[in-house]
Amino acid sequence: MTTSAPLPPMPPGHWLWGHQLQRQTDPLGLYLRARQQFGDVVRYRMAYVYVEQLTHPDHVKHVLADASARYTKGSVFDKTRPLVGNGLLTAEGDFWKRQRRLSQPAFHRERLAALATMMTDSVSEMLQTWAPAVDASRPVPVFQEMMKLTLTVVVRALFSADVREQTSALGEAFTSALEVTNARIVSPLPYQPWLYRLPTRQNRAFQRATATLEHIVGGIIASRRAAGATKANDLLGMLMEACDADTGDAFDDAQLRDEVMTLLLAGHETTATALAWTFHLLEKHPEVEATLHAEVDAALGGRLPTVEDLPKLRYVTCVFEEAMRLYPPIWAIPRVPTEDDEVGGFRIPKGDIVVLVPYVTHRHPDFWPEPERFDPTRFLPEKSKERPRWAYLPFGGGQRQCIGNNFAMMEAQLILAMVAQRFTLRGVPGVPVEPEPHVTLRPRGAMPMGVVRRPNAPQAQSRTA
Repeated sequence: MTTSAPLPPMPPGHWLWGHQLQRQTDPLGLYLRARQQFGDVVRYRMAYVYVEQLTHPDHVKHVLADASARYTKGSVFDKTRPLVGNGLLTAEGDFWKRQRRLSQPAFHRERLAALATMMTDSVSEMLQTWAPAVDASRPVPVFQEMMKLTLTVVVRALFSADVREQTSALGEAFTSALEVTNARIVSPLPYQPWLYRLPTRQNRAFQRATATLEHIVGGIIASRRAAGATKANDLLGMLMEACDADTGDAFDDAQLRDEVMTLLLAGHETTATALAWTFHLLEKHPEVEATLHAEVDAALGGRLPTVEDLPKLRYVTCVFEEAMRLYPPIWAIPRVPTEDDEVGGFRIPKGDIVVLVPYVTHRHPDFWPEPERFDPTRFLPEKSKERPRWAYLPFGGGQRQCIGNNFAMMEAQLILAMVAQRFTLRGVPGVPVEPEPHVTLRPRGAMPMGVVRRPNAPQAQSRTA
């Protein structure tokens, strides 16, 4: 596209580094203030790289849907390739379309419903370990607990019983590889594969972790192939039996490995982060917590939730959705235009980095009255229909919307309901809770919280009242 439109306005910056230092020290504040002062399209210079920030829902829709063919994911996602290969997160073009088409049936709501019992069993196991902390009035590291829980859930969802004896080794290896991947993504150094082959401590840790992952995941795939057991009732089994009815395409072992690693990455930290922020917000808003408890008690009566209960847990869903509005796990989404574009009356040069910022879009005052207020009723159906679809994008949007969004929502509803049945969580005095924007919008530190047993709460939930 040829355009004579002007470049977007740019905030004042350092003569050499531009806005890079502000981006490193306070990216949330930088992006939020820039929208307030300069509008919905803002330009930055990050040292030698130019970045355009887009925050209006119409502009988000333009990049992710209307003009998505003119945008690629860019080199930021290349930094995840050593871990996830060429899976759904990193693939582009026709190959991505093929992978998405093959993967999609495994994530239909009907097939995911079979995983609900596994999820509630995993939550029950976690809650049982909280009992000593309750009795001793000892804080629980909530963010770490959510990280362990969501990793357990996604591992069991992928591999069923195949990995039961190896869950600990798989979890430790993946956590180690993920920490290195996060560090590489936030590093200002460009993507250069040779850097990752240098014998640094970080690279050696990553190589050890990925060797363990390759051994476990590759071994499971190979053993299922050898036994002809490709139709197990788990996500790996669904992917192994996936076949395109028109072309006969199916996943080979290398592609299965890449998709497994992608699902471990995408189905783990994002959900854990959103849940941790949800518990923090509930602690700060006791009136919301009381409404949540009332709904859970009325709907479940002390028994374990099932997938059939989820429609009755409407307020639970609203609470989680509102938490993701204020603290979207994926708080920034980068894209790179392959040709000049025009957005909001401004020119977006080819090759610049375009960053969509859900953290800012979710606070846009034109679409979210009192945007800093925690108000789950915003997501009641009658209020949601008044907002533009693209004003809220916790799972991205367009054809590349997160394939696991239904999995994540089901998991979060069940976890929140089960914790609310038995416990309230309280912040630890003197321990601040602050966002730490890495790849995901983590809370800084472990987020320790006191665990208090609710009056008349069941010691352990059963499947019948």
